[in-house]
Formats: sequence, C-alpha cells, structure tokens
Amino acid sequence: MERPSWQQYFMEMAYLASKRSTCLRRKVGAVLIRDNQIIATGYNGSPKGVPHCEDIGCLREQQKVPSGKNQELCRGVHAEQNAIIQAAINGSSTRGAILYCTNQPCSICARLIINAEIKTVYIAEPYPDELGEELFREAGVELIQFDLQSNTLKKLI
Repeated sequence: MERPSWQQYFMEMAYLASKRSTCLRRKVGAVLIRDNQIIATGYNGSPKGVPHCEDIGCLREQQKVPSGKNQELCRGVHAEQNAIIQAAINGSSTRGAILYCTNQPCSICARLIINAEIKTVYIAEPYPDELGEELFREAGVELIQFDLQSNTLKKLI
C-alpha cells in the first residue's frame, strides 16, 4: 500500500468528519491544518444543545428552499464554521492555516475563512457560489480542488 500524500491524508479525514453530520441534504466535513498538524475539525449540523434535523426534519426542505439559496434559513452550522469555532474554543490560531473541506465553501463561509486568515482551501467537490469565489480571489485565498481517486490537484483560484 502506498503512503498517502498530505492532501489525501487530510481530505480523507474531512470525509471521516462528514460522517458525523446530521444534515439531511448534504454531509460536509472540514479539517483545519497548520504545519501538517490538525488544529480542528468540523461537520455540518445543528448548534450544541439544539435538536438535529435528522430528528425533527429539515427546515429548508419544508420551505422548499433550493440548494445555494437563502442559506440563513437553516438550523445547521456549516462544517467550515464549526472547524473555525472549534479552533477558537481550543485557543488555536487559524492564521496561515490550510482548510480541507469535502465541499466548496459558500460565500458566508468564505467570509469567515478570509477573516480567520486561512490562506489555502482544498476541496473535493465544487459548489457553485460566484460570490464566494470572488471574495477568495479578492482576498488572495487559494482554492484548490483535490481529486481523491487520482490524487491530483486543480487550482481554481
């Protein structure tokens, strides 16, 4: 068995984190890295102490909100947000960190990533959000798609 690349290693961990998700629509995982060390992980789901969508149903499905629209109409906290929050709770700086995420961040998460001073984001799956991409471009955040199967990289921004 061949030793995995750093990108493969951390992306597989992001997929492992996504298995904890309680979202009914999309299971997303994220891993924050600095100096090839994990500083935090996150997955999408309801805030602490709040009922999960898998238990009470999906607000977005109930209101027929299309994917990528009205993201504020959701009980869930995104995986990227939870990873950044977890780093803060544990006192770990995100300045200069790398984020691995199973899906491309939305524009809301892009703003948090930029202000958290995360400089590179690796994604497995694209997610069409032109504003998020524009914000990354303007802030100088690299967005790189990583294909786990072929272990190849494609720079998007």
